[in-house]
Amino acid sequence: MISAMPKTFQNRGSSLVETVIAMGVLAVAVPLVFASLAESGKSSMSAEAETRSAWIVPNCVAEILASREGRPQFFSATAANEIFPPMGDVWALGFSQDGKLVGKVSKAAYDKGAKDLDGKPIRYIASISSATAATVAGTAPMLRARIFLEYPSGIPLEKRQKLEFHSRIP
Repeated sequence: MISAMPKTFQNRGSSLVETVIAMGVLAVAVPLVFASLAESGKSSMSAEAETRSAWIVPNCVAEILASREGRPQFFSATAANEIFPPMGDVWALGFSQDGKLVGKVSKAAYDKGAKDLDGKPIRYIASISSATAATVAGTAPMLRARIFLEYPSGIPLEKRQKLEFHSRIP
């Protein structure tokens, strides 16, 4: 006597259609998961840079003021109302991951990116420049100082993310 197979045996496994649908769902879901992870990493870096800017920007302003007073630590001395940096040069400072000043970044390292200065790791580059600003008649002439906090420092200039800060100086 031949007995019929139990119904549970016939329904085991998955059909080709179910397999194709499952593969399609995975093909869409996996890239979305990786994209969201990459975006969360960028958000984390942006938040960290904004937090560190509270330490970095005052260091840059202090260097500008020291330059005006003739006692700069990293750059050349400048006179009141003199635009900086000199034409063709770049004023850039490297900062560690925790926002501590590491040192001056050369123009070549600034353009192509730098991960360390003199053996010390850097995460941020702050570029400093100025431009003439419109002034109201009867007031002292001022320059508009611009500080760009760029990160991560190890990649080329064109690919870095930037935060921009402005101030006026004599």
